[in-house]
Amino acid sequence: MSSVSARPPASDFRRRFLAGETLVGTFVKTPTGHATEILGGVGMDFVVIDEEHAPFDRGSIDLALLAARAGNIAGIVRVAEPTPAKLLSALDDGAQGVLVPHVSSPQKAREMVAACRYRGGKRGFSNTNRAGSYGGAGIWEHVAAQDDGVATIAMIEDPEALDDLDAILAVEGLDGVFIGRGDLTVALGASGLDSAETLAATEKIAAAARKAGKPVCIMAANAADAARFREIGASAFIISSDQGLMRQAAGKLVADFAVQQASA
Repeated sequence: MSSVSARPPASDFRRRFLAGETLVGTFVKTPTGHATEILGGVGMDFVVIDEEHAPFDRGSIDLALLAARAGNIAGIVRVAEPTPAKLLSALDDGAQGVLVPHVSSPQKAREMVAACRYRGGKRGFSNTNRAGSYGGAGIWEHVAAQDDGVATIAMIEDPEALDDLDAILAVEGLDGVFIGRGDLTVALGASGLDSAETLAATEKIAAAARKAGKPVCIMAANAADAARFREIGASAFIISSDQGLMRQAAGKLVADFAVQQASA
């Protein structure tokens, strides 16, 4: 990961993702702007604001995306459901991309892309929002900037998607995929994230993405864990979450004090 001063602007996220650059981010589960701003300040490339599994609403997503602007970090929103309304609100509020759960068919991929694109899509138009500089961007200037700058990432996390990968990845306008190992593990009834079944599914998705020439995002435990996924083609890595990182740091602090006290 590059230093904060050398890091490209957050608006370059889609270009960097499509180019296969190594990108490092984390989930944000706490519905305030502080965590996002802090993570941008330390040099992370992106955050995934998690509406699906955390208590975010339209107002708190808007606040987190404002903090992303302040911290020069790409704000990606994992929507709770792939409806045009959910996708539209995230993009109007200034998201640099969306992460869409349970894209298990080409039709779902097409619907997702259509909701996020003006040209060739069905995104409802407004430039009087953060994405359009509150009216500062002209109609076609805004259309071009959004269609060029918004990343569309499908979560592949259902067993039925494994039989239709080539068709899903062939959908025009779909930028890349996130491999949802957690949901795949549960759906497959596997023993864990590193079970033979989950690893086989992970490798199958990665191989299909390589064949289609599309980038892969995946969740990893740490930099060393990410290295093994880089070998199969992943280039964007989600490491833990704001809550997980805080818990890890706090747990280490408590353990360090316990060791010191025991040796006193």
